Amino acid sequence: MSDSNAISPSARRKARHYAMQGLYEWKMSGNSVNVIEAAFRTDYDMKNVDVAYFHELLHQVPARLDEVQAVFTPHLQERSDEELDPITEALLRLASYELKCRIDVPYKVVINEAVALAKKFGATDSHKFVNGVLDRAAADVRALEVKASKGQR
Repeated sequence: MSDSNAISPSARRKARHYAMQGLYEWKMSGNSVNVIEAAFRTDYDMKNVDVAYFHELLHQVPARLDEVQAVFTPHLQERSDEELDPITEALLRLASYELKCRIDVPYKVVINEAVALAKKFGATDSHKFVNGVLDRAAADVRALEVKASKGQR
């Protein structure tokens, strides 16, 4: 028997897609996330979107920005967070929030979804950078899960 309340992976993917765009807009425009969310809900067909997840990501990333930034900033290697383009920054913030606060989402899913969005919206090869940063961040934030997936004890 299937759970009619289960959220499809596709609905989550769309929620991340819109949340990343909303976080980009928040950074670039300075508009409040409430205004941005209202515009998205008006301008886009949200019927196949996990709207609750979209809302959570769009509101919680800015609300917990220092905590989110602390997840990925140490893993930027030779770059500083000020050097990140706004799309890459939005993706790293979103994925770092998921790594830190949504342990129900497997770290590999978080990374794969961020890489897919980077391929779609980011600069050429930005997906490689996003993958590397998030892989290192996951090894920190979710050390036990990463070790278990690699068969280490």
